[in-house]
Formats: sequence, structure tokens, C-alpha cells
Amino acid sequence: MSKALSMDLRERVLGAIAAGASCREAAARFGVSAASAIRWRQRQKAQGTARPGPLGGDRRSQHMEGHAETILGLLKARPDATLAELQAALAERGVAASSSGLWRFFQRRRITLKKSRPMRTSRTAPTS
Repeated sequence: MSKALSMDLRERVLGAIAAGASCREAAARFGVSAASAIRWRQRQKAQGTARPGPLGGDRRSQHMEGHAETILGLLKARPDATLAELQAALAERGVAASSSGLWRFFQRRRITLKKSRPMRTSRTAPTS
């Protein structure tokens, strides 16, 4: 996995830009990409600092977490629903969800979707 460049380097590049160099000139002078210098400058303007953001982690689950009440409500109304059925019900409500996204949503909550057996197990012989 990649690693963020140091704050010292970022500050030197941004200092050169503040001194009058263009982003591309400052990037070439310090051996970083022009895109990085441009992003650092944009981040400094928007947030006041060029500190790197968090790296890694789960970035997709926030979409599903925003619809947690709807998903859990659907599951409560129909506890034996499959992931495909839940996905279709969410699509009717205008929520785009993949079956793997739903799987991870339930896995984070330790909710297992297991079908119950249609009949009791036999004491004398196997039934399946």
C-alpha cells in the first residue's frame, strides 16, 4: 500500500508556490508529481492545511449505513428474505445496493440470514 509523502516536503512545495512558482515548477523542483502539488494546494486552500487524509479502510460501507433503518426494517418485516429479495425491495425504494454490499452490512452487525428447515430432523433416519 502506498504511503503519504511527508509534511516537510509538502510544506516546502507549498512554500515555493507561495513564493511565486507555479505548481508544476515547484513539483519539478522537489521531485513530486504536478498532480500532487496541485492537490496539496487545493487542500491547503479548502482546509487550511495540506495534511494527508486517512489511507485505507472501508470507503463503501457509508452508503449502506445511510440506509440502515430501511434495510433493518425490511428484514424485520420479512426475516426469511434472501439477499436478492432484499436487494430487489431496496431497488423499489430507489436504493442501489449490491448483494455483496448487503452481505457486508449484515456481517458488520453479526446478523446471519439462514433459512429454517422445512421439517424437523428425524430421530431415526436422515431426511435429506
